[in-house]
This record gives sequence, C-alpha cells and structure tokens, in this order.
Amino acid sequence: MAGVASPTAAFPSLETALKHHFGYDRFRLGQRPVIEAVLKSQDALVIMPTGGGKSLCYQLPALLKLGVMVVVSPLIALMQDQVDSLTDNGVVATCLNSSLDYGTIRQREADLLAGNIKLLYVSPERLMSPGFFGLLEQLIKTVGVSGFAIDEAHCVSEWGHDFRPEYRQLSVLRERFPQIPVMGLTATATERVRVDIAQQLRLRDPLIQVSSFNRPNLFYEVRPKGRDGYQELRRQVKQHPGSGIIYCLSRKRVDELAQRLTEDGESVLPYHAGLSDDTRRENQTRFIRDDVRLMVATVAFGMGINKPDVRFVIHYDIPRNIEGYYQESGRAGRDGEPAHCTLYLAYGDVATAEYLISQKPDADEQRIARQQLRQMVDYAETTVCRRRVQLSYFGELDLVEGPCQQCDNCLNPPPIEDWTVEAQKFLSCVARCQERFGMAHIIDVLRGSKKQKILDLRHDQLSTHGIGKDRSVEEWRLLGRSLLHQRLVDETSDGYPVLKLNAASWQVLRKQITVEVAVPKDFAPGPAEASTIEDTTEVAQLLTVLKALRKKLADQQSVPPYVVFPESALRQMARTRPQTLEAFSQVSGVGSRKLAQYGEVFTDAIRQFCADYGLESDPGAAARRSRPVRERRQSVGDTHRQTLDLHRQGLSLQEIADQRGLKATTIASHLEQLIRQGETVEVDQLVDTDRQRTIGTVLAEMENASLTEIRDRLGSAFSYEDIRLVRAAWQMEQSP
Repeated sequence: MAGVASPTAAFPSLETALKHHFGYDRFRLGQRPVIEAVLKSQDALVIMPTGGGKSLCYQLPALLKLGVMVVVSPLIALMQDQVDSLTDNGVVATCLNSSLDYGTIRQREADLLAGNIKLLYVSPERLMSPGFFGLLEQLIKTVGVSGFAIDEAHCVSEWGHDFRPEYRQLSVLRERFPQIPVMGLTATATERVRVDIAQQLRLRDPLIQVSSFNRPNLFYEVRPKGRDGYQELRRQVKQHPGSGIIYCLSRKRVDELAQRLTEDGESVLPYHAGLSDDTRRENQTRFIRDDVRLMVATVAFGMGINKPDVRFVIHYDIPRNIEGYYQESGRAGRDGEPAHCTLYLAYGDVATAEYLISQKPDADEQRIARQQLRQMVDYAETTVCRRRVQLSYFGELDLVEGPCQQCDNCLNPPPIEDWTVEAQKFLSCVARCQERFGMAHIIDVLRGSKKQKILDLRHDQLSTHGIGKDRSVEEWRLLGRSLLHQRLVDETSDGYPVLKLNAASWQVLRKQITVEVAVPKDFAPGPAEASTIEDTTEVAQLLTVLKALRKKLADQQSVPPYVVFPESALRQMARTRPQTLEAFSQVSGVGSRKLAQYGEVFTDAIRQFCADYGLESDPGAAARRSRPVRERRQSVGDTHRQTLDLHRQGLSLQEIADQRGLKATTIASHLEQLIRQGETVEVDQLVDTDRQRTIGTVLAEMENASLTEIRDRLGSAFSYEDIRLVRAAWQMEQSP
C-alpha cells in the first residue's frame, strides 16, 4: 500500500504546495481539513457547491502522497477537462475510457506502472470492466494507489437527483481493496442522500465536510413565461454578456429554441441525448472553448460541463426538482464572479413535466418525482427569499438572515402581512388530523369540504372543519408554503408529503411566535437585474484584450480557454495591470508552471495596452471600484491634462491625436477617463448631437452591454470612440 509523503519534505507548508502546483495563496473554506484527512489516509465525504473547489481536495493530496490517485468520474468530457487543466498546471494525469484505441490504452497503462502518472480518471463502467482490477492490483504492488476518489457521488444514491445504477457497484472497491482510503465528492446532497452515499461506498469513520450551499455571487429570479416568452428570452440573452446555458425539458424544445436563436443572429448550439456522440462532443467542445456563446440543452448537459466563466443560466422550462435546479443553475459563476440564474414559469410546462413523470415505469419513482416537482413549483411561486428556500432544502436553516439582496423577492419584496391567526388555524388543523395528511387535505378541512374522503375519515366533525372558509385555496397554499419555508412546520420527503408539527409550530400555537407572510397582489414576478458594480472602461477594455490572448493560446493547445486561466484571474490582471513577472506571480491562479508558461506573453500584452492608453500599473483599481462613480476623484496625470488643454482649445479628436503623436483611440480614452473623473469635457464638440441621441437610445436599452455589443447594435457607421465618450457622459448623468 502507498505511504504518505509529508508536505514538508518538499514544501514548508500545504499553502506553499498549493501555490506551487495551482497558483493559489490560500485554501477555500473546508478544503484544508479534507486534504489533511486524505493525507492521513482517512475516508472522507465532501459536499461542496459547484465551484467550491472539490477537485483540489483529492488533486493536491495525489501530488503529496506516494502512488496513483484513482478518480471515478461519470463522463468522458469531464475527465478530459480535468486532465487538460492538470496538464496545463504541470501535473501528470491521464484517463482511460471507451474513446481510446487499444494502443493508446496500453501506452497509458505502461506509463501508470512506470510511476509516471499521479492521477488516473476512469468511468464506473471502465472500473468494473474485465481486467481493470488486475491493473489496480499491479499498481498497488508497484507504484502504489494513494486512494479512490468518487466524483459526482450523489449518483450512488437512489434519493439523489441523478441516480445511476452502475454507481451502486462501487462498493466492490472496499471489498477488494480494504486498505485503500475512499472519498466521495458531490456538489448537492441532502442529509438523506449523504447517509446513503456513506453506506453505499462503505466509508469507514469518514471525515464529513459539508460546505455551505450558499452561492452569494449568483442572482436568482423567476419570471412568468407568457405567450411572448421567446421574445422575453431574446431580450434577456441580449442583455447578458458572456457565455450562457439555456435548459429545456425536451429535445424538441431544445432544437426549436436553438434554431430560432440562430435565425435571430445568436451564436448557439444544441445539446441533448438524441444527437450523436460525436455531435454532442463537438458542440460541447466548441462551447467550452468560446467558439459559440450559448448552449441550449436538456439536463443531459450537466455534469460534463467544466466551464467556470458561464455568466448566466436560464431554465426556459421548469426543472423537475430543487436539487437538480441547484446543480444546473450552479453551472453559472463557478469562478466566483457575478452571474445570473433565471427560471421561467408556465403552468403548461408543469403539466408537461407531470406527463413525463407518468411515463416512469415504477410507481414509487413516480410518487417521489411528483413530490419533488411540487417542491419546485413551490420554489417558483414563493414570495420569500429564494436563497432561504434553497438553503433550507439542504438543511442550512439559519444561514440567511434578512434579505439576501441577490434574488428578485428580496430586491422587490411584496407587502408583508401578519397571518398569525391563520397560521394557528392551519397548524391546529394539522394537529387535529393527527399529522397524517398533506397540505391539500388540510386545506380541504379548513375550507369545510364535503369530499367523500373527508366524510369517511369523519374530519367534517373536527373543530377545525370549515374555520377557513374566508380564505381561498390559493391563500391557504401561500400560507402553507410560507410556513414550510420559514421552518414553522415540517414535511416528510419520502414521496408522501405529510405535514408534521415541530417545536416552532407549537410556539406559533402558543402565541410565542408571530407569523408574517409576503402576499403579492398577483403572481407576476417581474424582471430584476442583479446589482453589480461596473468595471472602469480601462479594465473592461484590457479584459477584452486578455480574453482574446487567452483564446489564441488555448486554440494553439487545443484546450478550453479556462484551462489557460479562469476569468477571475484575467479580471484581476485587468484591474491590477501587472507588468513584471514578479507582479504577475501575485495573481491568484498563477503558480510556478503558469508563470513560466504564460508570464512573458501576458505581461507583454499588458505593457502594450498601458503604453497605448497612457496607463501605469494600478494595484489600487479594485479598491476604487467599490466607490460610486462620482466619488472616484483622482488626480489627473500630465498626459491626460495635456489632452484636456488641447480639447479646451477647440481641437477635434483627430487634431489632438495628430498634435500629440498618439492614436485617436488613446485620446478618446483620455477624454473618457476625464469625464468619469468629473472634469468638464464638451461632448457636443466631439460627437454630433444626432449621433449622441441615437447612441443614448441604445444605451438605455442595453445599459449593461459591452462596447462591442453596443456597436453591433448601432452598426459600423458609429465609431468606438464616439460610443465610449457618449457612454461615459450618459453614465455620469445616470449616477447618483
């Protein structure tokens, strides 16, 4: 069996090893205790949200322990992404899967037995294939196996949102190789699923690390999908820059939506199980390499996507359960940058989902799926904080206090009313019915129903029968959902949604707790945009340059752009403008391998950009971003002052450029920055008033769009310089 190499043998600390191999200065919350446990060969169960850094929990120990870390992963594309990213960081990793020819497999097996590989990715099917256990036994006897890491471990559980029967067979690892530590990792798992994973994988006294499911960088909203749902979707797609995923329930809807978006000029590809393997693989590759902006997909497009810079996820149809929705919407903003998650609600789509559930052959599966769908509808219809509902579902009851300000309900809250008396009636009825029935039955009793079931149970003789006639069915449902979301009553989750009183329920009944309910005038949540602070123009422009450079380098290596650098690293470069290798090494994500491989080319690009625009390295830019626009008062540099003086002499943009021997774009950048610093710049002298009005109209429609998107809307007759100057003046007028 493989031993453990102390991190201090090569590195004075785990943090030093982290920086060397992966370029990060510190661990994310929850990573260090898991890594320490794995280094001690302890079993572990790791629940971390998408983008939380699960992979590092086995990747770093794999580099610090003797032997090979065997990682079980469900999809070929996901394995290849991981291998590409590790290889780019100088880590020797490989995968074995069905897409490889015989010669390649034999060569990779030889590399493994020679001790040249630190991480091996395999699918559960490959793991269980004839002969693979023989390879594992050879590895254990020669170079050693440092551990088994089961990724997407929720697939083990029948209570998980993506149960896969072949994952059940993984318990054989403990039977055949009891001396090798095992860890399970997943982004989403309720308490019930966590227990099932540990039992199925036969984990021994595992470290259980459950990180918060809160993703504060994600904005959640629900919009009604009316007859013009497609046009609303089109407007939203136009407003959001960057990459996006649009999820649909059916293959037919995916194909139709992808075709309409393509016809309307969007860069988009479809993805669903009805396409050939080659087409799906090609479409996914083009998306993760930024060759197309949008992917329209069924939920088949899920775990295989390892793209950290997805800026928005739209569910055009209602998802089937909250756990799946959290996982799919969590594909947005994995780099920690702001991202947007929208769910469109149409009750016709709910009926479609119910029909699909009815096609399941197993009655128990149908029952569980219907309850999960109803929970999803409750989430869509809720008037309370959406983040609170999500976190409550995963057992984080007290994390969100007050408005999260990152969902539509918190930004545009409906009126709050005191419904304590109604809550007491509702909970009293639950008690009178002996906590054996669901919400629909409780509401029937409250409203005095004479249904045969009510009469047979003699619930028409209960003291609570008919005491709620003054409220509609929908009002009682609103209260019931609110009580559940506020944890003032519980509900079983085994497919039979029975209401159960808890300690808080009795506090309500004893008048110790007041119950407040957000009551909308009607259910029509409108569009709400996340409140984000915009980067300065220089940052946005440099970010565009760095993205283009990253894409060029990625294409040369045939890897996705994020393998070179995540967008968060590029944004840090754009804000701090490092122009030396020493400064560049301080960027998060720049390890020794990245520094050697990319340091010169990126610092050259940044130096050239700063020379073109008369800028210096600016480590304070990020701090200034947090202040309102009108508070950004900087001293005007000499080069900007010279431009301003010539402007005040009445010279045009080109005349100033000619006199100073600079490009017109550089002069426009000077004037734009001067406008943002509060200096008086006569835009009328620079841009025709009719053109200003036209640009202003587009700005009002596309307030958060990029310069390129605005210019695309206006057409080539409008210069970037004119747009930048008008936009700067317009934004200053809009700012408080």
